[in-house]
Amino acid sequence: MMCTSIIDVANGFGIPSYVFVTFGAAALGLMLHLQRLRDEQNVDLTEYKDSDAEISVPTHLKPVPAAVWPSSVFFKESDHLDFVKRYREAKALIVNTFLEFESHQIRSLSDDEKIPPIYPVGPILHQEGDQIEKEKQNNKEIFEWLDKQPDSSVVFICFGSQGFLGGDQVKEIALALESSRHRFLWSLRKPPPKEKIEFPGEYENPEEVLPQGFLERTAGIGKVIGWAPQMAVLSHPSVGGFVSHGGWNSMLESVWCGVPMAVWPLGAEQQANAFLLVKEFEMGVEIKMDYRRESDVIVGAGTIEKAIKQLMDPENEIRVKMRVAKEKSRMALTEGGRHAIT
Repeated sequence: MMCTSIIDVANGFGIPSYVFVTFGAAALGLMLHLQRLRDEQNVDLTEYKDSDAEISVPTHLKPVPAAVWPSSVFFKESDHLDFVKRYREAKALIVNTFLEFESHQIRSLSDDEKIPPIYPVGPILHQEGDQIEKEKQNNKEIFEWLDKQPDSSVVFICFGSQGFLGGDQVKEIALALESSRHRFLWSLRKPPPKEKIEFPGEYENPEEVLPQGFLERTAGIGKVIGWAPQMAVLSHPSVGGFVSHGGWNSMLESVWCGVPMAVWPLGAEQQANAFLLVKEFEMGVEIKMDYRRESDVIVGAGTIEKAIKQLMDPENEIRVKMRVAKEKSRMALTEGGRHAIT
């Protein structure tokens, strides 16, 4: 998605160019709309920063608040929308989504003559059975613990391979988990050094960042781990809820496994994904949709606990909707599955 300069090379050789979009059709539609506002209507998007404004976007059924736009659009020096502008030069856009999940979004993009043809080819996931079994063998302690838990009883907290939160926020999550009394598996990652561009690391001793005595008090119902093989965990029958940053891959994995989500976006297009899931599809629980990791905001334990209880409520209708989406995601990958618009 960020390599659009290759279009020039392809044009020089008379080769058609296709752009593979790793986020969904809704986020793609939002970015293309914002790019059009900037370049065709001379709208200064930076003026929307920290505003309560909402705009109509063709790929969305509800007005989209500026609070869930990607942060990059609010900075004049950002070239993110310049990449998006060049998507329009491609022969077609290949998107990791499927028609039954983002039907309105895909059709809206396809109806726009100024946007190249859309090919939904998803869900593309790390789902090979052999790989999942290998991850289970390499992480026996996690899965032996999960095997002992009742079906759909565990809430899994994981913010992706690059996800982490500061110490004060970690303590609020811990308080929420302890108060909720729900079983939990928590992938707790250590922030990378500020002066380096690295992935989050592992705590040698998680107690250094958790409330005193937390691990002892929750030993019977919870487990704190480092990196987690996310797809394998979500596939386990004991997992009944997923607290996630709302990255597109995580969202598709959650749908594939039929596990309801509580979304807590950190950055990139995750706020827009959260808006789609919670407000448009009504298939998820909001923790704080407009949260951004670079802010000084701390989400309180009460807010987190309330969301977890709502997520794990067996009567919550999002469970039914997620089961339906699960079946549709699997049908999309079968012979004759609907990846194209007819």
